[in-house]
Amino acid sequence: MEEREGEVRWDGLCSRDAAARDAALDAIGQAVLRRAEGIASGAAADGLPVSAARDGLGEALARLLMLSKRCPFPDVREKSEAILSGVQELGIRIPRPLGHGPSRFIPEKETIQVGKEDATMHTLFAESFATLGRLDNVTLVMVFHPQYLESFLKTQHYLLQMDGPLPLHYRHYIGIMAAARHQCSYLVNLHVNDFLHVGGDPKWLNGLENAPQKLQNLGELNKMLAHRPWLITKEHIEQLLKTEENSWSLAELIHAVVLLTHYHSLASFTFGCGISPEIDCEGGHTFRPPSVSNYCICDITNGYHGVDEIHASPAGIIPVSSTESVCEVEALMEKMKQLQECKDEEEASQEEMATRFEREKRESMFVCSSEDEESAATRDVSRHFEDTSYGYKDFSRHGMHVPTFRVQDYSWEDHGYSLVNRLYPDVGQLLDEKFHIAYNLTYNTMAMHKDVDTSMLRRAIWNYIHCMFGIRYDDYDYGEINQLLDRSFKVYIKTVVCTPEKTTKRMYDSFWRQFEHSEKVHVNLLLVEARMQAELLYALRAITRYMT
Repeated sequence: MEEREGEVRWDGLCSRDAAARDAALDAIGQAVLRRAEGIASGAAADGLPVSAARDGLGEALARLLMLSKRCPFPDVREKSEAILSGVQELGIRIPRPLGHGPSRFIPEKETIQVGKEDATMHTLFAESFATLGRLDNVTLVMVFHPQYLESFLKTQHYLLQMDGPLPLHYRHYIGIMAAARHQCSYLVNLHVNDFLHVGGDPKWLNGLENAPQKLQNLGELNKMLAHRPWLITKEHIEQLLKTEENSWSLAELIHAVVLLTHYHSLASFTFGCGISPEIDCEGGHTFRPPSVSNYCICDITNGYHGVDEIHASPAGIIPVSSTESVCEVEALMEKMKQLQECKDEEEASQEEMATRFEREKRESMFVCSSEDEESAATRDVSRHFEDTSYGYKDFSRHGMHVPTFRVQDYSWEDHGYSLVNRLYPDVGQLLDEKFHIAYNLTYNTMAMHKDVDTSMLRRAIWNYIHCMFGIRYDDYDYGEINQLLDRSFKVYIKTVVCTPEKTTKRMYDSFWRQFEHSEKVHVNLLLVEARMQAELLYALRAITRYMT
């Protein structure tokens, strides 16, 4: 993308070479200070009108604030802070961060602080920064589980930046379309910036109707994948592949489907872990000075709700004593032990197993939170997709039937994996690794207990999510789910997976109260991957049926 004269160039900061970063920072410092001096004196800067120069300076200062707090390279952090101080000395107000840390649900002191990470995490942070040009809040929360984060970043990098069937700007636009289905302004904002950076046409951002017809045609598949993937048929696939001048190739469609499912699932993680806006994005910083109480009413409009919301007990929840919470953990471990003993003694018949699945599937339709309410999509996000009224809620409230999808007939391992790998080489392998890491990840701990086999609990969570999508494993006893997942946990799972935009801190706080935040993030990794695999299974089965 061509740079305008006088525009600040940030690319050099992603270099692993300290000298290259230093040269880039010198150029950035000079450009920013030159513009700041022009504004301070009331003159135009870099040939721009003062108002445009002021806007450009504001964006550059927000970016420097983000770098001073979030860059894994100490030299960049320190020099960014020095440039901000230089601007402040000219009498120009500099921004300050809003919020506390990368998550609204997890106290900042319990997350990994940039600059205090160990060698393994530093390598991951540096890799992420070099690839994306930022160290985002999703990464800073996922790093509770470095093995998973490494696989996640590798997969996302391949999907967005490596050779593949779709051009780069299409990839980011599809990410915007997918995130917008769940009104996830966090992901939409990130990919709007990335879309423009790789040369995307700004007009497309005015609404889906301004994008090429080929992308508009993807809207229906995006909608169904996000909310009711069981409705996808080979006819939907045929319409996309056979629309003469706007048709998709099979390879392009596989790439698009993987991107859509990736970003639907990532929206679940973003809401499920309460990810805060990025420091340099809207809602992540303010140019207003702090008020006496360090909290002013203007901040509310920026999505910042103050220290009280973040650290106080959620309204309506009676604080639970640690004894009660410990009992909750002990009771769960006891149930796991009893279930294992019953399993060793006798096994239910196939008919009974099928009945238990249907019962759990039916019951999952009626699990909803007391906070469940209509939430209209804001215009800013809803313009990126059509039919804002279409969602999972329609299906659950009208008691519509979800057909059963038997994994024995079509599975990721036996069918989906090879189809993706054939049409989009290496991606099947990357996804397979990521699914396995999430499913098998364990530290053999539960809250304060060590040397615990958590496989039964992990399988119950994964299979409950697939059950909500109608997906059945013949060899699994669905009676275990009700034993291991209590109502508050089921409400959280269903909300994060089906209507993530309705997730609240109260829901996050109310399940597994004695567990570590890292364990709740681990739950979210299971939700992300189980949801992504469920969506993929329905889409890939339809593509397979079209091909045969």
